[in-house]
Amino acid sequence: MTAVTEQRGTVDGIETRWLQAPVADGRAPTLYAHGVPTAGWEWRDFLAQTGGYAPDLPGFGSSDKLASFDFSIDGYASWLEAYVDQLGLERLSLVVHDWGAVGLALAQRMPERIERLVVICAVPFLPGYRWHFVARRWRTRLVGELSMGFTSKFALRYVLDKSNREPLPKEFVDSTWEHFDHGTQRAILKLYRSAPPDVLAAAGERLGELHCPALVVWGGRDPYLSTDFAQRYADALGGETSVEILDDAGHWPWLDEPALIERVAGFLSGDRSVAP
Repeated sequence: MTAVTEQRGTVDGIETRWLQAPVADGRAPTLYAHGVPTAGWEWRDFLAQTGGYAPDLPGFGSSDKLASFDFSIDGYASWLEAYVDQLGLERLSLVVHDWGAVGLALAQRMPERIERLVVICAVPFLPGYRWHFVARRWRTRLVGELSMGFTSKFALRYVLDKSNREPLPKEFVDSTWEHFDHGTQRAILKLYRSAPPDVLAAAGERLGELHCPALVVWGGRDPYLSTDFAQRYADALGGETSVEILDDAGHWPWLDEPALIERVAGFLSGDRSVAP
């Protein structure tokens, strides 16, 4: 285990907060990309095992929530590109979850710089995906705004708890609610509305150019993203890819199956004895 620290700086005009931890000598650092509605803190236990970087994406956590930001797949990919360049990461591994799939848009811009890739219950940048019931509400104008405006902490906990086999830890819900302000709500609505199915499919057209080793992990109980997309991601990627379906885990599968953190850490280190 290694110490995780909080850092702050300006990235492409965005005041940014991120967590980081030292990386073992000779190993490519790992960039962790979070989803909705969380922030970089969801990766703390992973960072303690692997080292690396976990930013709060613009619009989330303690990073800037400027209305002028481009809350789209391309907008986030450009910002992440500026982030890794500012950190001086010539090579990196990448772990993405949920809307952290925007990291895959980054990876397709620089496939030669990606050492290893882990995809966990990620928004499908693939043909054939149709948005889940919560996303359809958010994508509908006025309905989405009303839904956000009337969200209470109790309602948020209810939705989050429905996402996994076990109720989510209190600190997970508290951290999510702490930053679930107007800026984050606006970011979520804009991001979902920027991505109809054809845009999602187009965003993954170059996944085959990623030839690095990859691991795709899915929770069998995920109510938002069908496990079918785990194998479809594996088929789309251009390198050797392993798929693991955790039948009794939900959308945040490491919360139901904590051993997943160690398995991901082993995969990132290249230790095949602990990778699925």
